[in-house]
Amino acid sequence: MPFTGKRVLIIGLARSGMAAVLALHQRGAILSAYDAKDSSEIELEIKNLVDLGVPVFAGVDPPLAGQNWDMIVVSPGVPQDTELIKKAYTLGIPVIGELELAYQIKSDRVEMYAITGTNGKTTSTALLHYILEQDGRKTAMGGNIGTALCGLVDKMPSGEIVVEVSSFQLETTATFKPHIAAVLNITPDHLDRHKTMEAYVKTKSRICSRQNSDDYLILNYEDERVRRFNEMTAAQIRYFSAERTLDEGIFIDNNCIFMVENGKRQKVAPLDDVLLRGKHNLENILCAVAMAWIAGVREEVIQKSLTTFNGVRHRLEPVAQHRGVLYINDSKGTNPDSTIKALESFDEPIVLIAGGRAKGGDYSTVARLMANKVKDLVLLGEAKELIKTAVMDYGFQNIHEVEDLVSAVTKASELAEAGDVVLLSPACASWDMFPSYEHRGDLFCEQVAKIIERDNKLA
Repeated sequence: MPFTGKRVLIIGLARSGMAAVLALHQRGAILSAYDAKDSSEIELEIKNLVDLGVPVFAGVDPPLAGQNWDMIVVSPGVPQDTELIKKAYTLGIPVIGELELAYQIKSDRVEMYAITGTNGKTTSTALLHYILEQDGRKTAMGGNIGTALCGLVDKMPSGEIVVEVSSFQLETTATFKPHIAAVLNITPDHLDRHKTMEAYVKTKSRICSRQNSDDYLILNYEDERVRRFNEMTAAQIRYFSAERTLDEGIFIDNNCIFMVENGKRQKVAPLDDVLLRGKHNLENILCAVAMAWIAGVREEVIQKSLTTFNGVRHRLEPVAQHRGVLYINDSKGTNPDSTIKALESFDEPIVLIAGGRAKGGDYSTVARLMANKVKDLVLLGEAKELIKTAVMDYGFQNIHEVEDLVSAVTKASELAEAGDVVLLSPACASWDMFPSYEHRGDLFCEQVAKIIERDNKLA
């Protein structure tokens, strides 16, 4: 749609909000911006907006009634039940997110391939993007993975964008319709925001609800909630399974990845050649391979990509091996289910660093696994008492409470012995102590490097 002369209010001035401002400013929209933070906290953003001639409401709600707003673009971090957003809906003002805006302004010659799920979507997104790159295509990736989409689509007159999509982003879609979409898994997460599993699942289903028969939807056959998405779309369905062979779809058989389409079975790659570690990554791999296959990537390119792709930052990222101890950064493990997958990836004794801000999930299952697999548990953050109580219910006693991540890494290094793994996999969001899980993971890596430097000086 044309935006020239449209009155648009941007709510939230983090990465996606600022990208929306730039995209709409270039298209001649009449903009205002709002952030709940005080002006002293967003000085740089305010300066950049003032330079563009955009008025800013910082810490003070902007007026809605009588302002003739044509649209509000809201950042994914702003809940839909805030008073300002509820008032906008009451006044009949359309509310969309930056994902939807990017979809509306992209060139018709740009295809979007979207991946959602509670866990694994970053790895699947990065792998699919890598495969497309290896095939020599004009491609980019963004969305929840780190790069705001509005900035990407403005730089791409044609090509393919691989989009990691969160439930927060899907809440505010109106026309978003990826040509190829995938749903990896759905387990309890973000219930502090979505309130119920039913609402969470319904929000996730928005990734495919507008697809038509020319589009494709890739589903995890082993996840019952995900499998039901076949009833919510007109898209062509393709399943993947890490547990069984399928009559149609992608699966593992005799330690090899196979694709069956229209009854024709074709070997894609032997698992022994795949670099990614962990059983949970099998689903991520199958999902990305299925999407690449449908996108027309050649078998030999897919196979070569799997032998050279070694994962993403902050997700089971090997940081260092020091004095026989392997340090692993899994800061992206922001819920109990993702930490379960991390713990299941190692047979070695584990010194686990966990804790942060809980998001409403159930910690009993991960606590049971901690009690069985963890040698020592180092806890920090708002949720440390919650996790401590849950794990003690299973008789686990080797618990060490600390005040911050620096102390946690120091303590874990003291507890670990040769042959152990020191694993940062918090099972919690980072927001009680860090702006993002990336900042948390970066600090973990920095502290590991300092410990190694200190020990080398003493040697």
